[in-house]
This record gives sequence, structure tokens and C-alpha cells, in this order.
Amino acid sequence: MGKWKVAVDRDACIGDGICASLCPDVFELDDEGKSVVTKEIIEDDLYDCVKEAVDSCPVSCITLEEA
Repeated sequence: MGKWKVAVDRDACIGDGICASLCPDVFELDDEGKSVVTKEIIEDDLYDCVKEAVDSCPVSCITLEEA
């Protein structure tokens, strides 16, 4: 099993919320309406939903890399 590190560039985030709707186990919107990562290191079971969030982000502010 692999481990993956998830991050959001909050300066670039526009608060679209697609990440939180696609993968609520890893992302949520804070009081400013911007995405925050609630689980920075994920395993393979969450990879697909995080990858979909990465691919769906309109400003490409989410990164996913091997931990």
C-alpha cells in the first residue's frame, strides 16, 4: 500500500468546494470558504477520490504526491 501527501494552496483556492463534495473525508471548507485538508497523509483507499478532486479543481490548487 502506498501513502500519499495531500496539500492545498490556500492563496490560489477560490472556494469552489468541489474537493469537499467529492472527497469529504479529506477536504472541508473553513470559515473563509477556502479548502483545508483534514487528512494530510492518505492511503490507497482514499487515492481515487483525492485524485478526482485534484483533476476537478478549477484553479489546480490541490497537490497529491507520494509520501
